[in-house]
Amino acid sequence: MSNKNSISYRRVGDYNIPNLRLPPEEVNVRLGKWGMLHKTYLEKHNKVLFNTLLIQDKLYQHCAEIENQTRDMLNTLVEQMKEAEDITEQLKEENQLEWVRRIQNIEARANEIVYEELILS
Repeated sequence: MSNKNSISYRRVGDYNIPNLRLPPEEVNVRLGKWGMLHKTYLEKHNKVLFNTLLIQDKLYQHCAEIENQTRDMLNTLVEQMKEAEDITEQLKEENQLEWVRRIQNIEARANEIVYEELILS
């Protein structure tokens, strides 16, 4: 009886090397900056969860979900901060340097918030 989770091996010299392959659904998953940061965090600081997700073939799916949540949260935070701080297209037209400075400041703060709340969780 064949078990779909059984591992086959190949002989290389004196060693048996497992023939490991990613499941088809994980081959298409592309992690961005935030997904990779979360994966690295789990690998270094939450090894139990990292190994559990890895064994269950859910690690990349989990990190891809974190990637999507992070992008959504970043967009929402930036828009809310722009509105709260009255950063408008009119400011952009009148004083581009000031607009860029303020937008970069907002993006930096939003990145810090997202990093703390989603990546390090």
